[in-house]
Amino acid sequence: MEYLKWSATDQVAAITIQRSPANALSSGVLKELSSVLDEIETNEEIRVVLIHGDGRFFSAGADIKEFTTIESEEEFSKLGKFGQDLFERMEKFPKPIIAAIHGAALGGGLELAMACHFRLVSDSAKLGLPELQLGLVPGFAGSQRLPRYVGMARAAEMLFTSEPITGLEAVQYGLANHSYPEEEVLENAFKMAKKIAKKSPGSLKAAIQLLNYAKTKEFYEGVDKEAELFGQVFMSADGKEGIQAFIEKREPTFKGN
Repeated sequence: MEYLKWSATDQVAAITIQRSPANALSSGVLKELSSVLDEIETNEEIRVVLIHGDGRFFSAGADIKEFTTIESEEEFSKLGKFGQDLFERMEKFPKPIIAAIHGAALGGGLELAMACHFRLVSDSAKLGLPELQLGLVPGFAGSQRLPRYVGMARAAEMLFTSEPITGLEAVQYGLANHSYPEEEVLENAFKMAKKIAKKSPGSLKAAIQLLNYAKTKEFYEGVDKEAELFGQVFMSADGKEGIQAFIEKREPTFKGN
């Protein structure tokens, strides 16, 4: 792989974006990410995914130089659709995906981070969608995801002004879960990922499905789906193990069945 590297330890896959200086999201990066997710999805040893950037940034945006090589409206739309589909796949991915953000997550970088199930940031990180500064708009569903996290008015301010917010502000606004000093972000992300990896893969997958129902379905459709999945995971081997461990006052050992 040219732009990404990944490895797995303790049931956590860490994907590192390595495209200096800014880890810009070219179509090549997106294609490599898609193929890494293909590998991870079928690997039963991996239960949680962590995405972070090498060097100074998580990702400072889309590849503007690549934009200059695109010659038609149709080609631009095709690139946008590819990114949108990939990020939608991430949001529905059957294993939790965490973004560990330092430096900056701007434009396409923030759109990638928003497609993860949640975000951990450095206090001083810069997060924003500055596309309007270039006379553009977000192309990877950023205009749709950002209001879900920060509300319509704040999303409008961030888009219209192109001004980024800090990691601390991102936590206050609901865009990120926790902020840390920059040198502690990755360590804390791994700690949380390992904690999540101890959970049953079946119940994690079901929880992700239900969270996605909350995004797209009516309340009672989601409630019906919850009842259905509650029954499934309750009757699974992992469900029985979890209850038995609780009764026996011990740590459960989930095997993914």
